[in-house]
Amino acid sequence: MSVKTEGSSNYEYVTARVRSRRAKLFDEDDYRKLVRMGPSEIARFMEETEYEAEMNALGARHSGIDLVEYALNRNLAKHFDDLLTWSDGPLYGYVANYLRKFDTWNVKTVIRGIYTDADRESIQDDLIRTGEFSERSLDRLVDATSIEEVVDLLENTIFADPLNEAFSDYESQDVLVPLENAVDRAFYSHLMDNIGTPEPDTPTALYREFLQAEIDFRNVRNALRIARSNADIDPAAYFMDGGRLFRADELRQLVSNTDELVERIRESTYGDDLVEALESLEDIDSLIQFEHALDTALLEYSEKLSNRYPLSVCPVLSYILAKERETDNIRAIARGREAGLSVEEIEEELRA
Repeated sequence: MSVKTEGSSNYEYVTARVRSRRAKLFDEDDYRKLVRMGPSEIARFMEETEYEAEMNALGARHSGIDLVEYALNRNLAKHFDDLLTWSDGPLYGYVANYLRKFDTWNVKTVIRGIYTDADRESIQDDLIRTGEFSERSLDRLVDATSIEEVVDLLENTIFADPLNEAFSDYESQDVLVPLENAVDRAFYSHLMDNIGTPEPDTPTALYREFLQAEIDFRNVRNALRIARSNADIDPAAYFMDGGRLFRADELRQLVSNTDELVERIRESTYGDDLVEALESLEDIDSLIQFEHALDTALLEYSEKLSNRYPLSVCPVLSYILAKERETDNIRAIARGREAGLSVEEIEEELRA
């Protein structure tokens, strides 16, 4: 990584490649077709799209929903590894740092797999092989036979201290929430490493602004989940540092008053971007729709930053979010059809 972070960033080249990739993402017509197909039809449809290579490579070992799931993960990793291959200079560092989010996915996938006694092959196929972990590191995690061993293997990573602190809570409660939260907090606490306070309207400043928005939206999501759960949970334990909207002590107070929390968000710098999301909260059962709306708002926010400074990391981050949305939507459709959900029920699960 150190070699590729030297020199200048090649924003013009990478953003051009990203625009080309983004134009190939599934559109509303594709989703309308997919929600009316069965799992096997969905698999055949994907074989005729840019997922063809992954579907063919995995088709001998998997079928139906499993084939779709694993092809999605492999395709996602391929596209994001391409971003790293294309990028040079500080841009490479920004993208590599952000793609650590898939290190969190992989750590949580291994932990969940061990917790549920999943077989090694299933855990391995659920990994998204992009991010900072090497193939050897991922294989060692998959080979672990206990959660304690996973924690030990992560000793020299950003996850070490948070996981060690959370492990006693896991042992006493026998639930994964403390460990999964520790993994998320480790990622978000390191998102803005080495960024500092850059000059306004520079590529680095826009990168920082986007990361702050993602952290703020994550805190909003967690706050609403806690408020709606009525559980005796300290919101500060789920607080992610680095955003602009809340301090940990403020969030603890706001969670006890949902109306005040919503008003705080409405009056913030994100108020205009979250109008639809906030309106959805008027329905007590709409937390899922609210979270989807948050995801949509973050994507729109990244696009707004991209328009302000097109030769920056923002178009790349926006593409990452859009590609993730496509993957999540295809997965939701395939799972929904396998479960026998109606078209209307599946469409409610899609991220706009």
